[in-house]
Amino acid sequence: LRIMAGKVKWVTDIEKSVLINNFEKRGWIQVAENEDWNFYWMSVQTIRNVFSVETGYRLSDDQIVNHFPNHYELTRKDLMVKNIKRYRKELEKEGSPLAEKDENGKYIYLDFVPVTFMLPADYNLFVEEFRKNPSSTWIMKPCGKAQGKGIFLINKLSQIKKWSRDSKTSSFVSQSSKEAYVISLYINNPLLIGGKKFDLRLYVLVSTYRPLRCYMYKLGFCRFCTVKYTPSTSELDNMFVHLTNVAIQKHGDDYNHIHGGKWTVSNLRLYLESTRGKEVTNKLFDEIHWIIVQSLKAVAPVMNNDKHCFECYGYDIIIDDKLKPWLIEVNASPSLTSSTANDRILKYNLINDTLNIAVPNGEIPDCKWNKSPPKEVLGNYEVLYDEEMAQGDGPDRDWRSRSGPSAGAKGNRSRDSGKPVLTIWK
Repeated sequence: LRIMAGKVKWVTDIEKSVLINNFEKRGWIQVAENEDWNFYWMSVQTIRNVFSVETGYRLSDDQIVNHFPNHYELTRKDLMVKNIKRYRKELEKEGSPLAEKDENGKYIYLDFVPVTFMLPADYNLFVEEFRKNPSSTWIMKPCGKAQGKGIFLINKLSQIKKWSRDSKTSSFVSQSSKEAYVISLYINNPLLIGGKKFDLRLYVLVSTYRPLRCYMYKLGFCRFCTVKYTPSTSELDNMFVHLTNVAIQKHGDDYNHIHGGKWTVSNLRLYLESTRGKEVTNKLFDEIHWIIVQSLKAVAPVMNNDKHCFECYGYDIIIDDKLKPWLIEVNASPSLTSSTANDRILKYNLINDTLNIAVPNGEIPDCKWNKSPPKEVLGNYEVLYDEEMAQGDGPDRDWRSRSGPSAGAKGNRSRDSGKPVLTIWK
């Protein structure tokens, strides 16, 4: 197995379609080849095998793969929250202004994930929190599944008695057959467009964690529900109201196969600028970028920063009716199958642009090469954060730029000029 990479060179439209629609159906597929190299796009399971102590491979300097060995530190729902909580505490201990709290004890700059507990481990803590606001709605998700599988909403403690209780201690006991879940406070006031709930799917490429260097893809999209949103408890079981996953919505009676219930991010931006104003919209997107950078910083210390790896993550962000963005989850294998014609074009460009950054100019990969790729190969990506550049910008940048979420990240307005903007938050 050669796991080398290079610029994608499609031969025919048929090959494009076959390849893209088979990404998730095989452990790895060959994407491109010439006389010098092959490129294989691998599933997370195949990556486990590649880096396995027992069966793993020794990769040479001209071989790269599309996942970090322990990507799950960010992409497993429970580990993502655990690492973000640890990151907050470490910043508090350091006395960092980033960990500042308001009078109610909430983080001012790092409050971007809903209140979350792990079940069954944190059951008693969850009950304590639930009783503070018994009318609240919570969403339960299995830690290791995707595409909306196994997700359900609850607003009563009795609704999670599918797990057993120990009658003597009243503590929550795990059954061996039950998998770990996370339970999060449900965002019951989502921003609605046309009365429907939606979330954002954004693509972020990380080329290295130490130093952290990441890129934001400009062609993300919104995923809409097919049924109008209602917070009514009578509709808690209607996933067409609450879950935006295409894997669920495509089975709805009102699903539109032409546009797939999707909007481009640029259309969302235009809509918000026309209804809420340009300044508010810019602030929202600055906050989204802030969330992404901080989540990557949270996992950077524990990530196995193998020089052979890069990764394209699928970020899921929900915006509430106060235009506050929330990080819902991060996907290690965002869907590369296409449900519409626009989808197919977007994902083809995403793959092409990703590989052009991972292997500039389609040359034979060199893991020792750790320079920023030239601007002309970025395509639809723009540099979101470059730790080396940020550190070289001076120590006072840390405090100045932390105001990004609340003050609109001054200095980023040149985005309006149409030129790529390098954000160097600390």
